[in-house]
Order: sequence, then C-alpha cells, then structure tokens
Amino acid sequence: MSETQALNIAQERGTAWLETGGVRATRQRVTLASLLVGDGQNRHVTAESLFEAAKGQGDAVSLATVYNTLRAFCDAGLLQEVTVDGSKSYFDTNTHDHPHFFWEDDGRLTDAPSEDLVITKLPNAPDGAEIASVDVVIRLRVKS
Repeated sequence: MSETQALNIAQERGTAWLETGGVRATRQRVTLASLLVGDGQNRHVTAESLFEAAKGQGDAVSLATVYNTLRAFCDAGLLQEVTVDGSKSYFDTNTHDHPHFFWEDDGRLTDAPSEDLVITKLPNAPDGAEIASVDVVIRLRVKS
C-alpha cells in the first residue's frame, strides 16, 4: 500500500469516527482524528504528543487547537480522559470501562487486562450525589 493510500484510509476512518460522535469534520479535526484512529488501533495520547505527531507530518495545528479538539472529542464521547497525578491528562480512544497501567519510568499509559480486575464493593455516594465512573490506574515502575 502506498503512503498516499494509507493517508486516504486514515482520513476516511477519522472522518467516519467524527460522524459517529456527531462532530463536524473540519480539516484540523480530520487531521487529529486520523492520527488518533486512522490505523484502526486504540491509543493513549497527551495533547502534547498529538501536537508533535501532527507537526511531524507537516500539519499546521496549534497546541491550543489540539487541546480544544480533544475536549470536543471527549464531550462527544469519542475519547475518554484519564488523569494521572491530578495534573497530567491522557486521552484514550477506547471509551469502554477498563483499567490502565501508568509506567512511571517513561510516563506511558497502557491498557491493563480488565478480566483480572475485581471490584466487589464501592462506598455509597454522599447524599445528593451519584457515582459517575470509577477510574483505575495502576502505577508501575521497573524493578531495581
């Protein structure tokens, strides 16, 4: 497959993905969507890593646009935001509930096997509140 064919397939997948979330397909959104889902694989990105990927293929997209677009994708249900340390956000194209490994040594976020995770009980939510979701991030480091 030629590079042009691969790019066309990625753009088609990105455009279709945007349509599933009801997001208008602007040039910049298609560019970022193509980077996120164009190869058919799920991925975890930061705004900065997505910005660098776009820049690396010669696309003119500002970092502010990347942040705003990621927020729009989350609002449309296309991405799941995973916050690590209360300050670093990762964006996951797999929106189904599943746990994550956070690799402290290199700052990577990867999926953890959900079949091995068992949560048997959650505390009751305070009066007037309901549990919206439960995020499980398992922090890992290389053994010394």
